[in-house]
Amino acid sequence: MSSIFDVDRRAWRALFAAQLGWMLDAMDFLLFSFAVIPIREEFHLSNGTMGALTSVALIAGAAGGMAFGRLADRLGRVRALSLSILLYSAATAGLATSSAVWQLVAWRVAVGLGMGGEWSCGSVLVAETWPAEHRGKAMGLMQSGWAIGAMIAAGTSALILGRYGWRVLFLIGALPAIAAFFIRRSVEEPVVWRDRPPEASRWTEMFGKPFIRRTAIATLLSSSVLVAYWGVTSWLPTFLATPIAKGGAGLTVTTSAKWLIALQAGAFIGYISFGWIADRIGRRPAFTFFMIAATLMVPLFAFYARTPMLLLTLGPLLGFFAHGYFSLFGAMLAELFPTRIRAGAQGFCYNGGRLASAAAPLLIGRASQTYSFALVITCAAFFFALGGILVWLLPETKGAEL
Repeated sequence: MSSIFDVDRRAWRALFAAQLGWMLDAMDFLLFSFAVIPIREEFHLSNGTMGALTSVALIAGAAGGMAFGRLADRLGRVRALSLSILLYSAATAGLATSSAVWQLVAWRVAVGLGMGGEWSCGSVLVAETWPAEHRGKAMGLMQSGWAIGAMIAAGTSALILGRYGWRVLFLIGALPAIAAFFIRRSVEEPVVWRDRPPEASRWTEMFGKPFIRRTAIATLLSSSVLVAYWGVTSWLPTFLATPIAKGGAGLTVTTSAKWLIALQAGAFIGYISFGWIADRIGRRPAFTFFMIAATLMVPLFAFYARTPMLLLTLGPLLGFFAHGYFSLFGAMLAELFPTRIRAGAQGFCYNGGRLASAAAPLLIGRASQTYSFALVITCAAFFFALGGILVWLLPETKGAEL
């Protein structure tokens, strides 16, 4: 087996471009999570309404992922990726101009469209440029960009939010637009896409034989996992900053941002580790191991992470297991479908799950008004366990050539 460092330079450029886009995507999308409390207070909104704003962005993300996936099949992976980055950058900066709730909704919709599009384009770009024996590792490295972006969002929020307010925080979100120009100029389209057969791709092909079963199960799998993921993570900053009497961790916004950086450091290691594990033992067993561990870690963190020592211990472990498995979707979904419909099918399956997951932040926001944050976050985590079962209904694709 060749070393990962022997891989072609063009593949590395594609990987770094997708990782950069995903990192900046995470930063822009998650800035809102850190600004929940000041926005809620300024506009006099409830937790349920704030959860709805996250849900709106996830619904838009699902639509954006499907649309940009189809666009990537038609125009190319790199072009579509660049457009998605421009969209979410401009929309994040636009949030700073909001003076009414409908404006917050409109800009969050635009952020979601770009966010969903970036993953659909970037993941298939990496999958098609990397050899089968290292594809899982490459997807892990790409996915690790989300952890880096989340840490940047946490650090930026800690520095900016208390001093300058949430509007200045969102203005910083325009900076990723610069990355789009770098990507467009320096990254080539995958050979497998350029050399695809001349026949027109049919988006509906994923719903016919022999792909309908794969499409349905993959969509259910991503739905289960994303319900758990967004149900837990979209409220983590608020959970940490909520008084202990109300089921939170009782930290300040600034302090909670610091602990979330530690959690994302664990996520970064988890993304990379999963890729190596999945390339060695297979996609399904690696994924199931992470699902079981995530199901166990969420209640431990929610109910017992109250002291600095426990936050420092349980936080990175939660980040490791509740994030690392995402590398599966970029690799395995690409390996399930042919080139002519790959980006569209991958975008549909993953973002169909994102659409289903949009209910989680809303329901948790409403439930937290009656029950403790720790309890409702724990309930969301059981969907991780369901994902660990569903993955065995799909074929093992380790080593598949695209």
